[in-house]
Amino acid sequence: MTKKDLLWKLAYLAIAGGVFMVDQTTKSWATRRLHFDGDMPVISGFLNFVYAQNTGVAFSMLDQGGDTSRWGLSAVAIIAGTLVLYFFWRTPRSDDRILGSLALLLAGIAGNVTDRLRLGFVIDFIDFKFGGWHYPTFNVADASICVGAGLLVLDLFLTKRNKTLETSAIQNPQSEI
Repeated sequence: MTKKDLLWKLAYLAIAGGVFMVDQTTKSWATRRLHFDGDMPVISGFLNFVYAQNTGVAFSMLDQGGDTSRWGLSAVAIIAGTLVLYFFWRTPRSDDRILGSLALLLAGIAGNVTDRLRLGFVIDFIDFKFGGWHYPTFNVADASICVGAGLLVLDLFLTKRNKTLETSAIQNPQSEI
C-alpha cells in the first residue's frame, strides 16, 4: 500500500469518525431535549423527534433479552465492526464505493454499540409518519448502516452488470470499419 493510498483510507476513516460524532452528539441532544421536555414535531404529521430506548436490534427485534441480549448483541456488533474494518483495509484504494459504504457501516456499528455498551440500550429519536404508515424510530447510526448497506448492494449490481457487459463484449466483438 502506498502512502497516498493510506492517506485516502485514513480520510475515509476520518469521515466514519465524523459520522460517529454526529450520531453521538445527536443522541446526547435527544436525551437532554426530548427525554426530559417531550416530543418535538418538526413537520407536523410527517417528521417528529421523539426519545426512544431500543434494547433490541433493528426495529426493536430481540428487545426482551435483558442483559444477555445486551452483551450478546454487543459482541455480535463488535465482531461485525471488526469484519467491516478487515474488509476495509483489504479493499483496493480505487474502489471508492466499497470504501465509502464500509466507512458508513463502521460508523453506524460503532455508534450503536457504544450506546449499547455504555447505556444498555440504543437511543433512537427520528420518527417518520405518512398518513397511516409509521416508520420505526431510528437514529443517525441506523441511517448510516442503511446507506452503507444500500451502497454495497448497489455496488454488487453495478459490478455484476459491468462484468456481464464485459463478457458480452468479449464474446461478441464488433468489428470496426
